[in-house]
Amino acid sequence: MDFHTLIEKIPNYQRFFYVDEFDERTDHLAKKYPKIVKVYQMGKSRKGHPIKVIQIGNGSKSALLFGCPHPNEPIGAMMLDFLAQELAENEALRSHFDYTWYLIKVIDPDGTKLNEGWFSNPQSIESYATNFYRPPGFKQVEWTFPVDYKTLHFHDPLPETQVLMKIIEEQKPAFMYSLHNAGFGGVYYYISENSPQLYKDFHQIPHSFNVPLALGEPEVPYLKMLSQAVYKLTPITEEYDYLEKNSKVDPAQIIKAGASSDEYASRVANTFSLVCEVPYYYDPRIEDSSQSSITRKEARMMAWESSTENAKIIQEIFERSRRFADENSPFFEVFANYVETVPKYLEAERNWIETDPELLRKATVAEVFDNTCVTQFYQSLSLGMLRRLLGEILAKRQDNQIEETREKLNDHFKKKIEYLKKNLNYKAIPIKDLVAIQLLAGLITADYVQRS
Repeated sequence: MDFHTLIEKIPNYQRFFYVDEFDERTDHLAKKYPKIVKVYQMGKSRKGHPIKVIQIGNGSKSALLFGCPHPNEPIGAMMLDFLAQELAENEALRSHFDYTWYLIKVIDPDGTKLNEGWFSNPQSIESYATNFYRPPGFKQVEWTFPVDYKTLHFHDPLPETQVLMKIIEEQKPAFMYSLHNAGFGGVYYYISENSPQLYKDFHQIPHSFNVPLALGEPEVPYLKMLSQAVYKLTPITEEYDYLEKNSKVDPAQIIKAGASSDEYASRVANTFSLVCEVPYYYDPRIEDSSQSSITRKEARMMAWESSTENAKIIQEIFERSRRFADENSPFFEVFANYVETVPKYLEAERNWIETDPELLRKATVAEVFDNTCVTQFYQSLSLGMLRRLLGEILAKRQDNQIEETREKLNDHFKKKIEYLKKNLNYKAIPIKDLVAIQLLAGLITADYVQRS
C-alpha cells in the first residue's frame, strides 16, 4: 500500500489542538463509528483528567501508539488524531494491517495543559520559550518505568505510566510508537534494533517535505548510530554506565528517574519500538556535513561553557526566590531538581569532553551549529520556565527582591532570544508536514514489523 496517498488528506493545521479538544474529537469519532471505534478510560492523570484509549481493528498483533510522552510535544497527538480518523474511515488502510490499534492521543494531559499557551502561535520561538513546560525526569511519563540496576532502583511509576504498563503487559504490542518531537534542528530516529530495510525511507521522508535530517550532535554522548540520523534506543543502564565512568558521584543521585517505555516493553513483550523526532523549527545548517575549522572537542567545550554559565544564572535566581515559591508548583519541582542534578551532569560531561579521543577530529558545520545556536535555543526554554515560576510567586505576593530578580531574569531571557533571532536563519515547519513525517515513518515501520 502506498501510504503517501494519505498525505493530501491531512488538514492544513494552523495551531495545535488543546487537551479538551482532543478528548471531544475522540468521543465524536467513537459516536460516528460505533462498530469500528471503541473508546474507554484506562486510568486518570495525577490531577484526575481521564486518559482515553482508542481501540480500532481486531488484528492478531497489537500496536500501541501514544502522544505527548513529554508534554511539550503535541505533534504526535495531532498525528494520532488524524490516524484514528483515517483508520476509522479507511477500510483499505485498516485491512492492510493485521493489528489491533491502541491509540492514546495525550498520555500526559496535566503537563500538556501547561504548554497550551503557545499552541496557538507555534511559529514563534519566543512564544514557545515563554510558555514552555517540561517536568523533571521523575515526573515524566516516558522515564518512570520500573528499573533495578546497580545503585539505581526506581519503583514509583506515575499513574499515567501505569496505564502504559497495563496495556504493554496485557496486549504485548508487536509495535510501539512513542511520539516524541524535538524543538529545533532536524529529523532523527530511534529504533529498538538494527533494521537496514527502514533507513532509506527514514532518510527520504523528511526531504520530501523539505525538512532536513539532524546531522549535528546526538542527544547524549553514548548513543549508538545505526545510520545517518538513526540511533539505537538505549536503556537507562547506558546512561548509568556513562555517568559512572565520568562522574565523581553515584549515578543514581543524578538520574533520579526510571526506565523508558521501550526498555520496559522489550522486557515484557519483545516489542519493536520507534521514535521519530521532528522539530518545530529548523535552520539548514543542521544538515551541513562539510568540515569546519575547529575540532568537535572545541565545539563541545563551547556548548559546555555556555550551558554552565546558563546553569549558574538559573541556580542563582532560583536560590534567591525558592523560599517564596509554592513547593507544590510544577515549576518549583523542575528547578529544585535542576539545581541538584544539572551541575553534576555538567561535571560528567566535562570529563567526557576532556577524555574521549573521538572528539579530536574536525567538527562538521552541523555539529558546530548544534553546539552553539541549538544549545542556546534549549537554554531559552529553561529561562522561560523560570520566568513562569517567578510569575507565580509575584501573583501571590508583591516583593521588591523578587521583582528585582525577575527583572534580572527577564534581561537574561531577552538577550537569549535576541541572540537566537540574530544568529538563526530559522523556519517554522508547517504542522501538516510534521504530522505527515511522523505518520509515514510510523506506518512504514508498522508495515515492516508486520512483515518481519
